[in-house]
Amino acid sequence: MIHTRLCAAALIGALGLGAGVPTIAVAQDSFENQLKARQGQFRLIALNLGVLGNMAKGDIPYDAEAAQAAADNLVTVAAITQGLLWPEGSDAMSIDGTRAMPSIWEDNADFVEKWEAVAAAADGLAAVAGDGQAALGPALGPMGATCKSCHEAHREPDS
Repeated sequence: MIHTRLCAAALIGALGLGAGVPTIAVAQDSFENQLKARQGQFRLIALNLGVLGNMAKGDIPYDAEAAQAAADNLVTVAAITQGLLWPEGSDAMSIDGTRAMPSIWEDNADFVEKWEAVAAAADGLAAVAGDGQAALGPALGPMGATCKSCHEAHREPDS
């Protein structure tokens, strides 16, 4: 686990990625790739939360190594600087295929704060993921709460 975090930290440092959400200028032809990367990020989160949630509920057998790997993946994904993934004009009012609300750009400080809370919850989850099935549920609660908080503020509801 420590090795995974050190590798992620080294990669983040090498790429110049940090916790904030800076505006990053990129070529216009990368707009679609930025959206695909953003959606891929959330698919990775869902995939890894699914593994942990299913283990916590007993739907799949608890496996300490797999649980730790899934939690470490969440830490790594949460460490990605979000600025490159959220180009202006990529909200649901501007394009189809996203539920991102304009509030992400209008109140970016709140969005950044909520993403930082996701990272903190992922760290908490990674700290206990290998400690047994009973440890997963209480650690998944804060992760789910951070996701819900951001969705309520910055994502269109399900239709």
